[in-house]
Amino acid sequence: MFNKDRKTFFGQRQVEAPSPVKAETRPTVELFEWIELLILSACFVIILFTFVLRPARVVGDSMIDTLHEGETLIISNFFYTPKQGDIVVFQVSPDKYTDPIVKRVIATENQVVDIDFNTWTLKVDGVVVDESSYLYLNGFDATSSGSRVNFPFTVPEGCIFVLGDNRNNSLDSRSARIGPVDVRSVLGKVVLRISPISKVGVVK
Repeated sequence: MFNKDRKTFFGQRQVEAPSPVKAETRPTVELFEWIELLILSACFVIILFTFVLRPARVVGDSMIDTLHEGETLIISNFFYTPKQGDIVVFQVSPDKYTDPIVKRVIATENQVVDIDFNTWTLKVDGVVVDESSYLYLNGFDATSSGSRVNFPFTVPEGCIFVLGDNRNNSLDSRSARIGPVDVRSVLGKVVLRISPISKVGVVK
């Protein structure tokens, strides 16, 4: 027997057909969900590359054989404090050098740097630094260092002492043009090389 209030027929509940309007709105909802996801992803990438990671390009040959002209790097300055051995990118005043510079951190504040240019022996706080894994001395010439620093040299507070791996072709902390680098000018530590494709990976 049909019951108008309960919408049943002989005790069986009638199933209403899905509303055409509701069926049509589902693709629209999914579209808005995808748009929302894309917007959130874009915001995440922007924040990541603004505050955590940023790209940098190698200019010049001062870091051969570790890095080469034109290679693209990813650097990070997220809660970063420069440490001995790190490769960093920094910016000096435009009247001295217009492009960001990439070098290796040799010593940090209050450490004492000493260099024997005859044997190219590097000491920090009296301890010889093993540079065999990265030092490049093509056409070694002790007189080509261009040093303007008197050694031993004590790194000022709030600064780092940097050198290029290509030691005979590098404008670095030995020169008055660069000198000890203020840590506030450090843009970040080099963490990855993303081009060329054949060299993609972590930089040490």
